[in-house]
Amino acid sequence: MQYPIGVICADDTLIKTAKEYANELNIGVFQRPNQDGLYLFYDMDGLALKQVTKKPMGELRIDFADGGLTWRRNHGGGNGQAIAKAIGVKQKARLSVLDATAGTATDSFILAALGCNVTMIERHPVVALLLQDGLERAGLNTDVRDITQRMSLFKGDALDSLSQLQESFDVVYLDPMFPHSEKKSAQVKKSMQYFRDMVGKDEDADGLLEPALDLARYRVVVKRPRKSPFLSNRQPTISHEGKANRFDIYVIQSMKDTE
Repeated sequence: MQYPIGVICADDTLIKTAKEYANELNIGVFQRPNQDGLYLFYDMDGLALKQVTKKPMGELRIDFADGGLTWRRNHGGGNGQAIAKAIGVKQKARLSVLDATAGTATDSFILAALGCNVTMIERHPVVALLLQDGLERAGLNTDVRDITQRMSLFKGDALDSLSQLQESFDVVYLDPMFPHSEKKSAQVKKSMQYFRDMVGKDEDADGLLEPALDLARYRVVVKRPRKSPFLSNRQPTISHEGKANRFDIYVIQSMKDTE
């Protein structure tokens, strides 16, 4: 599993924040990379993860106002999207959703855009910093600010957090990292490849289901690769299957009273 060598910041006006990020991760701050490897770059555009090699590999920056998310928000199908149907998003109800495995928070953002109040948990410290930076920049962007105000981030391990949270949520959403075949890995962006290498798979994902069921009022939704086994080998109430992924839904009680 990789980990950033340091934070690269060449702008003296940003160096204070860059040092705060570096201290949080217990890594150094440099003006430029001193060797090939994984780095965090901090500039006026925010925080980005980048693999420095002789051949450029692109960067990973969490930007909730980027073109892909903007298109999906405007043309992605609204409540008809697979994730919206799995979560149970309705026009009038504003559901509270706990995304216990936030990652790059694409799904959290889409749910917030559909009116949900989303609490995110992210345990990997680098990913959590990227998310924090993305949310802070989104707060300055009038196009997405109202959406991200419905998103809150907690840094920590999901297993610990699920057992310690005192409040309940309408829906708990789980999307644990899983192993990717070489064939599938070759089809994704280089930036997502080294992101997955850094994060690794969630070996303890099976342990999330029971505490999630304890926290959810109406249902737990688990996103899985289409042909993968059920989480914790527990049969869901129903599954919605797509081309690559599957949403396993564990119903606790009907959502009729949310309408």
